Amino acid sequence: MQDVLGKLGLEAVSSGGFCGEWLGSGERLDSVSPIDGKTIASVRQVTATEYDRISARAHEAFLKWRTVPAPIRGETVRQLGNALREAKKDLGRLVTLEMGKILAEGEGEVQEMIDICDFAVGLSRQLYGLTMHSERPGHRMYEQWHPLGVVGIISAFNFPVAVWSWNSAIAAVCGDSSLWKPSSQTPLCAIACTRIAERVCRANGVDPAIFSLVIGPGGTVGQRLLDDHRVPLVSATGSCNMGRKVAESVGKRLGRTILELGGNNAIIVTPEADLKLAMRAILFGSVGTAGQRCTSTRRIIVHESIRKDLVERLIAAYKQVSIGNPLEPGTLMGPLINAEAVETMMKAIGRIKQEGGEILYGGQKLSGDRYPGGCYVTHCLAAARNEFKIVQDETFAPILYIITYKTLDEAIALHNGVPQGLSSAIFTRNLLEAEAFLSHAGSDCGIANVNIGTSGAEIGGAFGGEKETGGGRESGSDAWKAYMRRQTNTINYTTELPLAQGIKFGD
Repeated sequence: MQDVLGKLGLEAVSSGGFCGEWLGSGERLDSVSPIDGKTIASVRQVTATEYDRISARAHEAFLKWRTVPAPIRGETVRQLGNALREAKKDLGRLVTLEMGKILAEGEGEVQEMIDICDFAVGLSRQLYGLTMHSERPGHRMYEQWHPLGVVGIISAFNFPVAVWSWNSAIAAVCGDSSLWKPSSQTPLCAIACTRIAERVCRANGVDPAIFSLVIGPGGTVGQRLLDDHRVPLVSATGSCNMGRKVAESVGKRLGRTILELGGNNAIIVTPEADLKLAMRAILFGSVGTAGQRCTSTRRIIVHESIRKDLVERLIAAYKQVSIGNPLEPGTLMGPLINAEAVETMMKAIGRIKQEGGEILYGGQKLSGDRYPGGCYVTHCLAAARNEFKIVQDETFAPILYIITYKTLDEAIALHNGVPQGLSSAIFTRNLLEAEAFLSHAGSDCGIANVNIGTSGAEIGGAFGGEKETGGGRESGSDAWKAYMRRQTNTINYTTELPLAQGIKFGD
């Protein structure tokens, strides 16, 4: 562990703020690994005064960065991607140590960062605007996209590095600086990423404050960021309750938000499904990252004719999942993030039973020498009804609900009958069923898949969801537009001044 920390520039006690210089004189924050409950290292959080200093420097960096041609900005991001390639194994291991996901997922998260850097480099030579035909003779109309300002990034513990890159790499090529407030559960990952970005910026003569960092309590530093008029856009990833607070605070000052909030993702399994294929998707979707992804599969809506077969297959597959230290080869599910998350899961299991559901497999706390730290559980399979209050809420844990349907219309209604709308899938070899699921009357989620699970989205498409998931979009497609300000331009190249809509005003 100490070798990994040293390679990534982390100390026993590191400063938690960065704006071209490292700051942090606030309370000490210990980063505790969910793997064994031991402290990895500590961070000195930033104070309110230090936050203001960092925010001011991030804005100064933006004023210079916005004048740099976008392809040159892209070159800095290209080199950031290469630096992440070099650090992939060490940074991936730190993700596992601090967050608890297995090594393959930790390195996979760093690969996501590399991929988004590659995407952003190409984007830096695009950032297209449109040309429109004017109704007035001798006039030309077009639109262009300008850098917006400082982008606030609030990330959650479950993806401690990737979410930052989705936002910061795109923001950087758009000409923005970024101000990152990571989860207090995973501060070391944030410092490691910022140190990598700092080295790349300094090597290119770029103000490293374009990648600024503030680690501190949500009630002080976090709220200060939400209320900060120097931050025109806040991209926040977290729970629906957190998103409501972000939207209210930023909305009061008429700022913009990109909200990536909770998911209650379902897979419809029809009689026409390839069950072997569906099983693989369900297993990863429900067990991967110990059910702590916003895209984790929470509900299986299965046709009554194949329910028994599917449940038997699932239980058999669940029994094969190796739970334990995520650093060890062969482990498929590590711990939950902390003991509080375990208690939340146990309370949810109690509510399932109270509401009339049945636990079909798992759902226990694990203890003993193999499971130190108190954060290990068995993944849970439960028979439930969609209208249960506990099913309507997202429990951030490996609980999978089995819900039965009779007709496809009923299945789609059940699928859409939750407040969240992030990711969705249907498994079928029937073209009519697939097209119905993807139609206007089908899935109401931001992501809808056929014969692919709910979890594991590629960076090329815009990522995000509808309803209480927040409506935000990050990553690919044209999500970059959220990080810029649109301007419509009209040029008159005549000596006349005709008005639009044919209005006559005076002689």
